Amino acid sequence: MSSLRAPTPKGGLARFGDGLDSARRSPLLRRLRSAIFWALCGAALLAIILPLLDMIVTLIQQAAPLLNLNLLTHGSAIDPAHLNAPIGVENGILGSLLLGLGVLIVAGIIGVLAGLYIVEFAPPRPRAVMRFFSEVLSGVPSIVVGLVAYTVLVNGPLQWHYSLVAAVISLSVITIPYIVKNTEVAFDQAPRSLREGAAALGLSRLTTARKILLPTALPGIVGGLILAQAIAMGETAPLLFSANWTDANPVIKLTNNPEPYLTGVTYNTLILPYVQAHELAAAAALVTVLIILLLLVMGRAATARSKRMTERMDL
Repeated sequence: MSSLRAPTPKGGLARFGDGLDSARRSPLLRRLRSAIFWALCGAALLAIILPLLDMIVTLIQQAAPLLNLNLLTHGSAIDPAHLNAPIGVENGILGSLLLGLGVLIVAGIIGVLAGLYIVEFAPPRPRAVMRFFSEVLSGVPSIVVGLVAYTVLVNGPLQWHYSLVAAVISLSVITIPYIVKNTEVAFDQAPRSLREGAAALGLSRLTTARKILLPTALPGIVGGLILAQAIAMGETAPLLFSANWTDANPVIKLTNNPEPYLTGVTYNTLILPYVQAHELAAAAALVTVLIILLLLVMGRAATARSKRMTERMDL
């Protein structure tokens, strides 16, 4: 009779017990995985932040003797006979701001209009062609752009020589693809309901883009313009071929006049065999970084204000 007794479901009980043990261990495993994930995120964040902090600290240490008011009120000309004379980066700051204004006007207008046309008005084939050439242009090395500018604008048929307009065009060619891309993304992210509502009201596509979509896309457009300014502020190679360099303050003369810029102060003084020149190069680099940070903060503030205005819109 014992042989006819039903077997005990030991396997089922064992599996049930394993499930309970796994359930007890799962919170610990989840916490462990979460801790590992956030540790890796923190390490990645440090890998981004630490080089920047190290660069800023190094620049401050090297430029410390020149960090005074004279840095903003004197030019970068160094007289070997009077190495103790005050020097600064006034001409570089003014020149970079002038070039940045020119890029904002030229590249900003062309880039925003091109991005708007691609995303809202262009037929499929022209849209694909424009996107392709924009992406190719964004990958062209800046020194190649500078060489073409020198060949065509400076020493070519136009004979503008080293000048403000040649420098602005060179920087605009480099920055336009980024403005175009950010404008495309900004308009693409606008809610589809806005377009549908505008179409239901009988608004034209131009009116829809200008009055309905633009307020929503404005933060992305501002971000693209800020990125363009940051890129232009940090360029050197194309300016060496188009603007050359001068120790004098900039003048608003479109052609036949070299222009100063901050990265030019660093480039042209670092090669001089004077300690003061090396300190000035570090000071110019530090001011360049600080201006870029200031531009980013201004861009963040403008973006936040645009977002608040968009949220208050009665959509």
